[in-house]
Amino acid sequence: MNRPGLDQVLSQRLAERHAAGLHRSPRRLQGVEGPYGLTPDGRTVVVFCANDYLGLASDPRPGQAMAQAAVDQGAGSGAAHLVSGHRPEHEALERDLAAWTGREAALLFSTGYMANLGVIDALVGRGDTVLEDRLNHASLLDGARISGARLRRYHHADAEHLDALLQKDTGRHRLVVTDGVFSMDGDCAPLPALARVARRHGAWLMVDDAHGLGVLGRSGAGLLAEAGLGQADVPVLVGTLGKALGSFGAFVAGSRVLIDALVQSARTWIYTTAPAPAQAAATREALAMARDQDWRRDHLGRLIRRFRDGAADLNLPLMPSKTPIQPVLVGEAGQALAASRALEARGYWVTAIRPPTVPPGTARLRVTLSAAHADHHVDGLLGALGDCLPR
Repeated sequence: MNRPGLDQVLSQRLAERHAAGLHRSPRRLQGVEGPYGLTPDGRTVVVFCANDYLGLASDPRPGQAMAQAAVDQGAGSGAAHLVSGHRPEHEALERDLAAWTGREAALLFSTGYMANLGVIDALVGRGDTVLEDRLNHASLLDGARISGARLRRYHHADAEHLDALLQKDTGRHRLVVTDGVFSMDGDCAPLPALARVARRHGAWLMVDDAHGLGVLGRSGAGLLAEAGLGQADVPVLVGTLGKALGSFGAFVAGSRVLIDALVQSARTWIYTTAPAPAQAAATREALAMARDQDWRRDHLGRLIRRFRDGAADLNLPLMPSKTPIQPVLVGEAGQALAASRALEARGYWVTAIRPPTVPPGTARLRVTLSAAHADHHVDGLLGALGDCLPR
């Protein structure tokens, strides 16, 4: 029997994606400064799809801290944390992150994906149950799958459905996992209700607040701070450093017992090279700015209101969101891609989000706002959206 070769099989799969309008490839920007990006053909565009919510990614102060630390410590850590890669910059950043989020301790991970995989796999296994929101990030779902625990998915942001599932579940340990702010819709999980349900059933609650930290809550401490929830309510908090903080990496925060347990058993932390000390130094500087410079959140909040008010005047199909993530529903993948290209031609860089990232028929333009934007950027985008969206 002649079996097709690997390239033949993959070529067929790629052809099917092309035919469905779902083929994806990186779109290169030559450089980004503040809200502006430079395309390969030399055109300047206003970037409205980054997660740089506070405008810190291109601020010179974190970059200067990184450069000085690189001179002092070198370009990389050279090894895993448990070998020889753990440096004073890592420990200082972990202390700052724990204090910012109101937790006893924190642990740095190389990426948010690795943090979620490592934490879930370390906490549960066969005989246990992970209960997740249906719209959770792929890393949270993948973490449940690799853990060997039973995965059950509750209706989006539905604490009553979670309650019903927990009433029937017989798992030895139960871990409830949710995004704080959902990255494709921009809405927030009902954390107080989820915490009450988890407590009632003796389940553990884990929240990935990647898109809430820096933006929501007092001093930008996130959705948990805004909801008044502490470590006892949410034992496991995950955050990323590459969104509102404009840096790179991730962390887990919680009790000292939790962090010690992860050091012993989180494989994605144990068996990978530690982040560069220079990256940690840059993140510390960005964290101090995010914590202390409330004007960034105030300005961002005004831009969000301006965008939503303008979209309402134009009858644009916005999804309900109080966060910098403002998805504009388009429908079919091809229409969303065409609208994205039309916006780029008018000087606005907005990514089309298509299946399988979102359900079929809900392709969208994922507009994200930043404190680096000004009023005229938002007004210009609104005008372009009015011209480019299918009617």
